[in-house]
Amino acid sequence: MINLGLQVRRAVAEDFQQISNLLFYEANVHRHLDWRSPLEWIGYSNYWVLEENGYVAAVLAFPEDPPQVAWLRIFGYNPHLSGPEAWSALWEVASREVLHTTPRPQIASIVVKQWFQNLLVSSGFELKQNIVLLQLMNENVQPHSVQHGLRIRPMQESDLPIVATIDLDAFGQFWHNTLDSLKRAHLQAVSATVVEDHSGIIGYQLSTGNSLGAHLARLAVRPEAQGRGVGAALVGNLIQSLGANQLSRLSVNTQSDNSTSLALYKKLGFVRTGEYFPVLVYQTGENTNE
Repeated sequence: MINLGLQVRRAVAEDFQQISNLLFYEANVHRHLDWRSPLEWIGYSNYWVLEENGYVAAVLAFPEDPPQVAWLRIFGYNPHLSGPEAWSALWEVASREVLHTTPRPQIASIVVKQWFQNLLVSSGFELKQNIVLLQLMNENVQPHSVQHGLRIRPMQESDLPIVATIDLDAFGQFWHNTLDSLKRAHLQAVSATVVEDHSGIIGYQLSTGNSLGAHLARLAVRPEAQGRGVGAALVGNLIQSLGANQLSRLSVNTQSDNSTSLALYKKLGFVRTGEYFPVLVYQTGENTNE
């Protein structure tokens, strides 16, 4: 049965409290691991609500960041609706809008809940790769010294433009952390360092803290500097700087097909936890960023 009381429209600032309540109180929510809260994206493109008789009953947002890559930041709905009903109503309007833009972005999601993966697959999203989780335990820590000619120091705000360039060169557009994202990440980090040689900054790491320990959120090295032990030096320095509680569980994510990263983390004593998260992509036909 079609619910004539449902209307899809763009989110506006006045929706803030209703969206906040929906995300806080409802269990039917997909959240992207992000340096911004979902509410901070209100006002950006591709942020939609499903309104029912004047009230926000569901929300879907996939603003572009980096450019031409639109990560599904949030999807949530009131439980009196079904997941397929809420998703279909929002996705039909939002995807049609995206298909009329030039260039068309890739729409992507890191899936943590099976019910959401089912919705995406039913709408034509396809598996790109998996994100795997690795963990370093105290007993597996491998000693590592910094190579001659390298200097590791705390990251400064003035370093961030160079760091953003290194991130793009190392990861490509699809996985790129933009300058704005890095500014936010830097403020939230428990550890952020850069490594320099005679040419300047050639790599960085940024890590966050949590109730269980610490998480190596980002590690990037200039392509021309890879293979010189730069990444290992950064992680080794991070390990030395962490307290016993944080080091008791240091975690990191990487792509399942990133053999270079997997080899590095194995060498440093990280082991796979067995957890993985699918990365699904909806190809809109004009963009093939990697």
